[in-house]
Amino acid sequence: MTTLIQKEDIRELLKTFFNQKGLVRQHLDSYNEFIDHGLQEVVDEVAEIPIEVPESPYKVKLGQIWVIDPQSRITSPYVTEVDGTKHEIYPMEARLRNLAYSAPIALEMTPVIDGREQDTELVYIGNIPVMLKSKLCFLSQLSEEELIAAGEDPDDQGGYFVVNGSERVIVAMEDLAPNRVIVDIDEKGTSPVYQAKIFSTTVGFRARIELKLKSDDAIYVTMPGVPTEIPFVVIMRALSLEKDKDIAEAVSLDSEMQTQLAASFEKAIGVDTPADAILFIGNRVAHGQVEEYRLQKAETALDKNFLPHLGRSEKNRKEKAIFLGEMAYRVLQLKTGRRQPDDKDHFKTNVYASVARF
Repeated sequence: MTTLIQKEDIRELLKTFFNQKGLVRQHLDSYNEFIDHGLQEVVDEVAEIPIEVPESPYKVKLGQIWVIDPQSRITSPYVTEVDGTKHEIYPMEARLRNLAYSAPIALEMTPVIDGREQDTELVYIGNIPVMLKSKLCFLSQLSEEELIAAGEDPDDQGGYFVVNGSERVIVAMEDLAPNRVIVDIDEKGTSPVYQAKIFSTTVGFRARIELKLKSDDAIYVTMPGVPTEIPFVVIMRALSLEKDKDIAEAVSLDSEMQTQLAASFEKAIGVDTPADAILFIGNRVAHGQVEEYRLQKAETALDKNFLPHLGRSEKNRKEKAIFLGEMAYRVLQLKTGRRQPDDKDHFKTNVYASVARF
């Protein structure tokens, strides 16, 4: 009897949940949160754009982002006709005419010349797809009769987009958790490769960083913006750890573990200073360019693309070196049998992410 009551309670609970929340509420809430806060967080993360002007320092400060067309002041989904006129658009028209159901977005931009701020302008920067039944969608404000008059199914809960006339939905999928180091063994080749990987994630940017201990017993690192693997010791020197002793101790204070780094130090022979290391990276990022440009590209890769969750400026380099040393330590532990591979399917190493299928 107790089991039957429990089943009835669960059935009633599920029925109430779907009646009140529906099947797509998580998509609508997530999209509305992105419109209200996420877009601005992405802009604030960038903050300003430096412009290379030889005559004087010049940059553009980024301010408030708006869902609006600066010229027509339209704040909702619209379409621009061939004669240049603009008018608001409903999802059904977008479906029939193979159009995108999207709204304009504009951004406040302030030029800064020689440290002096100029007049702020509201600049149109593009359109953003509008999720049906979200706060930007006309349908969210219509009654059942008005939805029918607009050619829409009143029982349609929305939660999807119309892109070039086709309905596109966001599919929830499981992905590795951000900013968490995962170590495992790649046994696909002739000899095992011990590796650590991390999806370093900050607002508006996600970088896959990999550290591998290969068959030559040397450790290599891959990161976005650099087309080739870089020896581990070279990266550590570029991140401000110049002395061999400092690099070894950043990995481990255990002398037995430090001896495992011998082959990695051999791969960095001739690269003795942070300047040498940055030039080494620059030669692989911008081969054939002038030295100043190569150095600039290497520093950008280190500061912007490498472990961005720890910061995206030069002052974060030492922190990144310590983090990279910990990654190397875990890989060496894995090779020496002091550590087991991480279970990528374990819940703690995974999160559910939404990926748009267009």
